[in-house]
Amino acid sequence: MTWQLQEAKQRFSELVRRTLEEGPQVVTRHGKEVVVVVSAEEYGRTGEKKPDFKEFLLSGPDLSVLDLERPKEMPRDVDL
Repeated sequence: MTWQLQEAKQRFSELVRRTLEEGPQVVTRHGKEVVVVVSAEEYGRTGEKKPDFKEFLLSGPDLSVLDLERPKEMPRDVDL
């Protein structure tokens, strides 16, 4: 079913009930589809998996292209 945004706001409980009983519900704004409401169970089946911290770090940019070597010369002398 398709719902206009104003109607979806006014009848939110029914929107949720129909989502659970009938499946995804489309909400429109100014005649254009803007969102689809799905049950938590269906959303969980989409395969969307949050990465763990290690996966997050490993998914970052390739740092091997940077020159990260330390200088070999000794530090300067400082009088204390």
